[in-house]
Amino acid sequence: MQYISTRGGVAPVTFSDAVLMGLARDGGLLLPESFPDVRARLAAWSRLPIEQLAFEIARLYADDIPEDALRAIVRKSWAAFSPVPPAPGGKWTEPEPVPLRPCGPVRLLELYHGPTLAFKDVALQFLGNLFEYLLGRTGDCLNVVAATSGDTGSAAIHGLRGRKGVRVFVLHPAGRVSPVQELQMTTVLDDNVFNIALDGTFDDAQGIVKTLFADLPFKDAHHLGAVNSINWARILAQVTYYFYGAFRAMEEEGAREVAFYVPTGNFGDVFAGYVAAQMGLPVRRLVVATNANDILCRFFATGEYRRGAVVPSLSPSMDIQIASNFERWLYLKPAARDPAVVRRWMEGFARDGAIRVASGPDGTFDPVLRAGRADDAATLETIRRFHADFGRVLDPHTAVGVSVALSSPPDPGVPAICLATASPAKFPDAIARATGDSSLARDPAVEALRGLPTRKHPLPADAKAVAAFVAART
Repeated sequence: MQYISTRGGVAPVTFSDAVLMGLARDGGLLLPESFPDVRARLAAWSRLPIEQLAFEIARLYADDIPEDALRAIVRKSWAAFSPVPPAPGGKWTEPEPVPLRPCGPVRLLELYHGPTLAFKDVALQFLGNLFEYLLGRTGDCLNVVAATSGDTGSAAIHGLRGRKGVRVFVLHPAGRVSPVQELQMTTVLDDNVFNIALDGTFDDAQGIVKTLFADLPFKDAHHLGAVNSINWARILAQVTYYFYGAFRAMEEEGAREVAFYVPTGNFGDVFAGYVAAQMGLPVRRLVVATNANDILCRFFATGEYRRGAVVPSLSPSMDIQIASNFERWLYLKPAARDPAVVRRWMEGFARDGAIRVASGPDGTFDPVLRAGRADDAATLETIRRFHADFGRVLDPHTAVGVSVALSSPPDPGVPAICLATASPAKFPDAIARATGDSSLARDPAVEALRGLPTRKHPLPADAKAVAAFVAART
């Protein structure tokens, strides 16, 4: 399997090289040259436990890693998750790390049973183990520079802390992540972890990371690596739970297709579902659910992708106006794999803050993708309603996806699977506002962080300042 850039300026590379490169050297994003068609394997795959399913998917894309080594990486990654009991009355009777639970009109795919209580643990445990294996094979070192709107940072830190040959520099927007998300990052005091509190937004942080990677002499001199969803391995790991959730929903409801509702800001989690659909998973709809930072929702309604000001919300991990992974979809669909078109669009976006794309003959931009929006008021009402009606506490990001599912349900007979992306314990203020009961959002892992010593480094939203900080420590 070879990997190419969305902008066409990089010779095809192997999976291992793509992982270590992170952002393509021409500024584009790396993608496999093709997606394997697995429709003939779906029946056999549907009976596999998630660890084995993850290996079967990964081996199709990571074919330059020996299978015994890849199997060990996958096993170690899933060992970081806590198996939880299945839902009462379900057909699946064994504890699972990502259970699918019925909840009123939807099903919730719980992705937050990892070490930082968020879905990004799925990808970042895998990526951390991949880095350790690849660096151990070559003896090289890697300095990971990442931007976070909340969950990526803590998941990256917990995936990379203490690992040989790796330092991790995480940029978070100061005051724009939840207090729990900040504690999960800043209470990690390992020598290879550096928390940077940036005086700006997530888009500022993400822009700085891209600037550092675009400076190829600096990137090479300081051995920069990426854990944001610009890294293809992040997407690959997340593909697994789309297959897993779909298999369970289809068996339990006797369905032939599913619909996924995905709360997103950076389009990475949605794109993993899109990859699963390209591989042959029967996905009727893949619905992009945004909060008030609705650049993606506006695009799928109008065809205009226009940057706006970031609006702080109750779902801070989605407070993003520049969705990096959107470039991968632009390359595959409207650009029809023409890197020259993508280059032109991205140059125009950098200059004018907007891209315009024509819809297809059916009036849509993709037969699979749709989008919806839920602001803070809708988020709070969804949290309140699901607690009152079903005894279920949703975190505000999950509530965005559920709210969109309620406003645009799938066709009859198609299960609605909402990705439950984080534990409510990470967002106690939002839960208290919605329900009036702050005790509903507690978790021992979070409570244990309170009162611990913390460490962070305040910096201006300036690429030169961040570059100087990284250079002084590498």
